[in-house]
Amino acid sequence: MSQRRRRSLALLTSGVLALPLLTGCGAGDDEGGQAAAGQDIATTTRDKVADGGVLRWAVDALPDTLNTFQADADATTNRIAGAVLPQLFVLDAKGRPVVNPDYLEKAEVIEREPKQVVQYKLNQKAVWSDGREIGAADFVAQWRALNGKDSAYWTARNAGYDRIEKIEKGKTDLEVRVTFNKPYADWRSLFTPLYPKQVTGTPDAFNEGARGALKITAGPFGLGAIDKKTGTAALTRNARWWGRPAKLDTLVLTAVPRAERPAALAAGRLDLAEIDRAGADRIALARRDAAGKNGPGAGGAPAHGPGAALTPADATLSWATAFGVDEEKAAAETESRQKHLDSVKRYAEEQTALKAFTVRKSLEPAYTQLAMNGASGPLADERVRRAVARALDRRALAEVVLKPLGLPAKPVGSHLALSGQRAYADNSDALGGQDTQAAQALLADAGWRKGGKITEPAGAKAGPESEQQDDSKTPSGPGTGNDGLYIVGQDDGANGDPRSATEDRAESDTAPEGTQDGPSPVLAPAPFGAQQEASLLAQAARVARAARAESTDDAKGVPARDEADPAKASPAPAPAKQPVRTSGGMLAKDGKALSLRFVLPAGPGSESLRTVGERIAGMLRKVGVNTETIKVADDSFFKDHIASGQYDLALYSWPATAYPATDARPIFAKPEPAADGSLLVEQNYTRVGTDHIDQLFDQAVAELDEEQSRELMRKADARIWAAAGSIPLFQRPELVAVKPGLANAGAFGLGAPRYQDIGWKKAPTAKDKKK
Repeated sequence: MSQRRRRSLALLTSGVLALPLLTGCGAGDDEGGQAAAGQDIATTTRDKVADGGVLRWAVDALPDTLNTFQADADATTNRIAGAVLPQLFVLDAKGRPVVNPDYLEKAEVIEREPKQVVQYKLNQKAVWSDGREIGAADFVAQWRALNGKDSAYWTARNAGYDRIEKIEKGKTDLEVRVTFNKPYADWRSLFTPLYPKQVTGTPDAFNEGARGALKITAGPFGLGAIDKKTGTAALTRNARWWGRPAKLDTLVLTAVPRAERPAALAAGRLDLAEIDRAGADRIALARRDAAGKNGPGAGGAPAHGPGAALTPADATLSWATAFGVDEEKAAAETESRQKHLDSVKRYAEEQTALKAFTVRKSLEPAYTQLAMNGASGPLADERVRRAVARALDRRALAEVVLKPLGLPAKPVGSHLALSGQRAYADNSDALGGQDTQAAQALLADAGWRKGGKITEPAGAKAGPESEQQDDSKTPSGPGTGNDGLYIVGQDDGANGDPRSATEDRAESDTAPEGTQDGPSPVLAPAPFGAQQEASLLAQAARVARAARAESTDDAKGVPARDEADPAKASPAPAPAKQPVRTSGGMLAKDGKALSLRFVLPAGPGSESLRTVGERIAGMLRKVGVNTETIKVADDSFFKDHIASGQYDLALYSWPATAYPATDARPIFAKPEPAADGSLLVEQNYTRVGTDHIDQLFDQAVAELDEEQSRELMRKADARIWAAAGSIPLFQRPELVAVKPGLANAGAFGLGAPRYQDIGWKKAPTAKDKKK
């Protein structure tokens, strides 16, 4: 496994436009500026938080492993580790790493020459749950497990640990000295979390011992029971914790799918849950209804929910069927009506409960990007990628997702950091902003022309999908993605089917029998489709006229041709000239229309992503680029399309990191050829990279001057913008439903939770009420 493997997952000049100087923005007094959105966690001082209580906190799933360094670790793994294991450095509200005083008095680089030496001074009270002091032996065991030298350890990452030469105890048991054989700027990323030597000391313990249990911990909470049947993992207050004690008795992580969370909140199964836009809308509607701001729908029907779509006509028909003479239909309709009534009642009860919840809002430490596959096809040409990027109005796309939620709709300006983090600078000028004329000029310089001649077979596509495919390997049917194909530019009828190309013609303007009256199979906009249709109609008309002329000749008694005597036979008519197909108002080159496959997830919760995709497709059409949107099942989106390179355009997100020189390197590393001829892309799923970008990463990770290291990262980011493999769009919204009275929890934004401070507010005293 490559040593450049990303630590954690869950992210050139053209012939037309000169590239701006790629220096990156300079560091100001406050590097990175303010976070785009702050934390929204109902901050409350500890003296006003009650001791005791239980908090039920939603997670997507119970973890397959409790070892964060294994490949199948997930967000729940990290949440548990954050509460029960030492975190030497934690992220503040701006996403910046700071010393955690519960474990460290200080940590610093004490030598740079001849080798880098970092000294950790541990909190003298820090102990494992078995009573043993946290010390150098734990650091040594974790380094040996993760440095990549012993293949018996099943590790997903070793970045940084592979640069360590030795670890030794300092002058006292509380000091740990780490000597590096290569300088490492991101040394703060190491030993967080720190596992006890009992977990990391042997391959067996590391590989299997920490997958389902952690017998020894050292956090404000310890790990209690994990119940697969109920989908819960209980974290209980650590009696040996030396810091400020946890306010809660128990923190219960409960696995609930996002779509089911509103119902779980209403039923009392959850107190705190990250929710999607639909869930947030339900809570907002419940609060408005409670305030009397929403009236009923037509005829007194609910304004939203399962009964909102029922029209008076539908209700009358249902009643008539249920009480009609056909007993079988009546029974079925009666059953259906009862189910509907039950669902309406259940929804109303849930809404009554949901009105008490508050939705906390911030921006996640992750950004959504438009990825362009530069491995082959039109997007292998940097000019085309840059043109696609210049066609986008990134602010408008951010507003589509964030403005309705009341969140700042500012486009992300960096691939490597988010606003607030020290490495952040808006380097998007290295590529340029939205400019339709510039995009068109880039495409023209790349040889793409409007009205270009089309010689490819109807339905063929420009790019890698024009190659022959093995249909037996392509899944089909509902949920596989092949049922979600549509072509941008075709109008939809009321029933969702493509509108007939003859739909707008007068009934008297009929086409000859056999003429195709559906949309053109060529991926082209309406003008091109109309031209094609006109050509086909003209051909058919000529054939009809020839047939009428022949029948007229027969009626006049013209003798039949003597086919037995070739000398007397009339010369055969010249074959009808095939109409020239052109790309119309869209672009073509080398006989192929410019059409890009746009792959999007089809599952619930991705509605806003698909809306953004539609907006992007519209923006690209304005510069003559057609997009073919393919909606695929969520579980195959990344594995079968993004990672395998079966896409041209795609929308997906990368998590932000406080250590971009380490973590972002595999995402933007130049792909390397493997022995079998394939490409080793690491996590660079756009397949776009340069040697210069790699060199800047290598320099930054080895630069111990922190300001210089961050400046190198800004230069690398400017080069990444210029290469136009991926275009950051917006920070993802974070929406969290919170039960009344919960303090110090909600939308954490770029910061890390402080688990020991989360709890339930004390009931107000008489004195408080007077205030």
